[in-house]
Amino acid sequence: MYEQLFEIHEQAFKALANSKRLEIIHLLRDQELCVSDIHDMLDLPQSNISQHLMILKETKLVTTRKEGKQIFYKLAHPNIIKASDLIREMLVDTDPKLNLTNLQKMSMKKLVPLVHDPICGMRVSPKTAGFSTQYNNKDFYFCASGCLKTFQKEPQKYV
Repeated sequence: MYEQLFEIHEQAFKALANSKRLEIIHLLRDQELCVSDIHDMLDLPQSNISQHLMILKETKLVTTRKEGKQIFYKLAHPNIIKASDLIREMLVDTDPKLNLTNLQKMSMKKLVPLVHDPICGMRVSPKTAGFSTQYNNKDFYFCASGCLKTFQKEPQKYV
């Protein structure tokens, strides 16, 4: 029984061992999304997003619901995001490559969503954000790389 559980555990970690799939997991934190919504938030072709979602579905990390022609994805269990948050917090605390000050580390650990992604409107905080940037000495937080890139092209449009 334990061996079987370790094998399933390994498959889940393999599915999560991709930065774009981790981004997708974080996008699904508090909501369900269809492929086109995820496409708007990420900087990936729709076919790549579908492949990533298929892997997450095969490993039972996400579930689907069909509405008309659209398929909506959501996390299969709330502990997926809790586990990801714990690993992220551990990395913030221990990884010297992140080169964070104590103040930045404290900011990254905040749980309560504080702001909205200026591009898509998703609620994010320093901890839940996938990306952040500064513009005019103000911090902006984003759910995913696509929203960050959109902001960087015309930041004055969203300030």
